[in-house]
Amino acid sequence: MKLFTYSLAALFAFSFNATSQAASIYAGESKAAAVCSQCHGIRKTSAEAPFPPLAGRDEAYLESALKQYRDKTRVSDIMNNIAGSLSDRDINNIASYYSRLKP
Repeated sequence: MKLFTYSLAALFAFSFNATSQAASIYAGESKAAAVCSQCHGIRKTSAEAPFPPLAGRDEAYLESALKQYRDKTRVSDIMNNIAGSLSDRDINNIASYYSRLKP
């Protein structure tokens, strides 16, 4: 019985730790609405907007692009300023959210 209790406790601790590092699409939705949607929209941009829609894009691509903008290894005055305020967790959440949307 003791072994079962320890195993259950270890499993709970592992699953809690694993999920605490996972992306939150809800946090991504909130951050995207506050930071990204003015230019990129949620599912699509307006017809006049020169900015690409992000819905349905590859998650790894979005993460990489945002980190490059944040680190200024990819240059865009607007995106460098906006991405400069994002943490790794914000980037992960935003990329996770947009990648799961259908365009």
